[in-house]
Formats: sequence, C-alpha cells, structure tokens
Amino acid sequence: MPIRIRRGWEIPEARVTPEHLVFGRRKAMLAGAGLMAAPAMATAQEAAPLRAMRNTRYAPGRDITGEREATTFNNYYEFGSDKGISRPAQRLPQRPWTVKVEGMVETPREFGIEDLLRTMPLEERVYRLRCVEAWSMVVPWTGFPISALLEVVKPLASARYVVFETAAIPAVMPGLRQSWYPWPYIEGCTVAEAANELSFLVVGAYGKLLPPQNGGPIRFHQPWKYGFKAGKSIVRITLTDRRPVSFWEQIQASEYGFWANVNPEVAHPRWSQASERVLGTNARIPTQLFNGYAEYVAGLYTGLQNERLWA
Repeated sequence: MPIRIRRGWEIPEARVTPEHLVFGRRKAMLAGAGLMAAPAMATAQEAAPLRAMRNTRYAPGRDITGEREATTFNNYYEFGSDKGISRPAQRLPQRPWTVKVEGMVETPREFGIEDLLRTMPLEERVYRLRCVEAWSMVVPWTGFPISALLEVVKPLASARYVVFETAAIPAVMPGLRQSWYPWPYIEGCTVAEAANELSFLVVGAYGKLLPPQNGGPIRFHQPWKYGFKAGKSIVRITLTDRRPVSFWEQIQASEYGFWANVNPEVAHPRWSQASERVLGTNARIPTQLFNGYAEYVAGLYTGLQNERLWA
C-alpha cells in the first residue's frame, strides 16, 4: 500500500502568517543589528519556493526531520564552531553566485546558479544524513545528480578525482579568522563515486531554496558518507588525477580520512559509531553500514580492502 510521507514544511493554510507581518518584523530586526542589505536578500531567497517532483526510489525508511531542527542545528565552521550559526550565516549573499568547473575536463565552464536551476534536471530526494559526531537527520533535498553536471563539462579519461571548494569570504565569515584551519574548505571523492546515482548537488531543502546555513546556494551530498564530506556553498569544482587532501584530513587524518564511508563497526577514536542520535527526537538507533545505502554503493569499493575505507 502506498505510504505518503508528509513534508516538514506542509501546514494548513489557516496557520500561515501574513506576509507583511513576517517581512516587516524581519526587516526591523535586521535593521537593529546593522545588517540590512545582504541578510535581507539572503533571507528572502531562503524563503523562495523551489518545486520539484519527488524521486521515491530513495525512500529513507524514517520520518523526515522537522525543518526547524534541520535549519538551526548546523556545522559550518566558516561561521563558527558551535551549532547555532544559522543567524550569522544569513550574511552570506546568495546572489549572484557562480560555480567554476575546471581542471581535467574537455569544456571548462563557469555556471551561474540561476543557469543551473534552469537547465539541470531538478528533483527532490529524501536522504538520510549521518554526521561523524554520531547524530543524524532525514532531509528532503532538491537538486540534481552530479553526473548531470559532469556530462556537460566532459571529464578527461585521465581524471580520477573530483574536488569541491567552499566559498571563503572574510567579510561575512568570521570563522575564517581562525588561521589554524586550512582554509578554504576542500572536500573530494573519486570520479566513480561522483558518477554514482546517489551523488547529489543540492540547491534546495523542504521545498525552498537552500538556506545559507545548510550550504546554500549549492552544496553536495553523498548520503553513504559521513556529513563532513559534504562541502557547502560551493564555488569551484576541479577534476584532477591527484587525490585531494580534504579539510579535516589535513587537520587530523587519523580521525577524518578521505573515504569516510559510514560503518558502525569502526569506532571514531573518541566515540563509538555503532548508534546515532536522531535530531528532533533524540532517539538512539543503530547505525547502518553505508548509512543504509549499501545496495547502491558497495560495489564502488570492491578490491579496496587494504584502504582505510571507514576513517
């Protein structure tokens, strides 16, 4: 029997706050903080609807996390090391925004975010997200397969890795003052992993444009990997034949390796990975190998038994 999963943002029309009250109050608050222009722009874009058909192939098997929880409990070290960075992140301008795709490709391109929204095959996918810190959530992301973008730029046969670079804008990102971190934030995967059907470039969540605290206007997500592998607010994608050393790998390779596939049997050096805390309910549930996506991705790692696949 078909089961309909209600989206977290669906509420009765009678409960909707009048638009003039929402934006009037928001404008007053931002004015008082001296943050009028950029935050107002970012917040308005965050609220804009982004409709796409849901792809039911990737049913998460769990309830969707409430939108409020998913958008106010965020890791984004460019804005600070605590989880409550949603308010300062509103200073990150979301338009204009471009993503350069370069390196070992036939046709290097620079894409405006609006071009991607207009030309890429947008769909909604409800994916699980498992943080290396042993908490998890389920989010209805809107986006498109990374493979669709790669088809446009045509990677060379010699390209083996895809590198994602996050924006670094000191004027609005106070975390960049922490000079001991190896900015900008770099993450990467193999070309084969990027070509997998699950690999997703995300431009929206909960039926709206992706908010900045969640990595707007564009981030990537591979749901079988720990969340730190998902680069946010991407400005550059590079195809290369050299394996990148990612941000957290540079800081502590023994804890945050290149592969970072979810595995409950391999503990983090400082805590177990056998279970996870579900954001919003605080329920404790068992963690699944590859975060429950083994049927789609296990074949990527055949013959790599000597690699540190899980760190």
